[in-house]
Amino acid sequence: MAASGPPLAGKATDRRAIYCSTMLRYTDSAAGITPDQLAGFFDGWPNPPTPETHLRILTGSDAVILAIEDGRVVGFITAIADGALCASLPLLEVLPAHRGRGIGAELVRRMLARLSNYYAIDLACDPHLAPFYERLGFKPATAMLRRNFAAQNGRP
Repeated sequence: MAASGPPLAGKATDRRAIYCSTMLRYTDSAAGITPDQLAGFFDGWPNPPTPETHLRILTGSDAVILAIEDGRVVGFITAIADGALCASLPLLEVLPAHRGRGIGAELVRRMLARLSNYYAIDLACDPHLAPFYERLGFKPATAMLRRNFAAQNGRP
């Protein structure tokens, strides 16, 4: 998707930007990721996307950041942007066994840095998640949602 507005800060061009910590690494590209590395996400969804559809989500997003440990994706965040003013963060998830380690917060911080040129960065979340996002600088707002649960798995 071509964007004529502000560039995504730190957008990968010919190389994959990889950020390393002790055992966990972060990357802003889904290049080289396979469906086998995406098992276990969409925890609690009654009609979850398959790992193949999950890969389509990652590669189709305007921006993505992945947390990878031992060759497996353990967390991800996606962004959809209009190329001018606004971006939305539709998905953030960390595998249940990896929660509580700060991975989700780090994914959000990295995505906010990447989208720092945008005026509005919005997301919608369930009420019990609001304190998490407030700690990361988000403010409560009213949102309107429409969901087609029959299409929740992302299959055509």
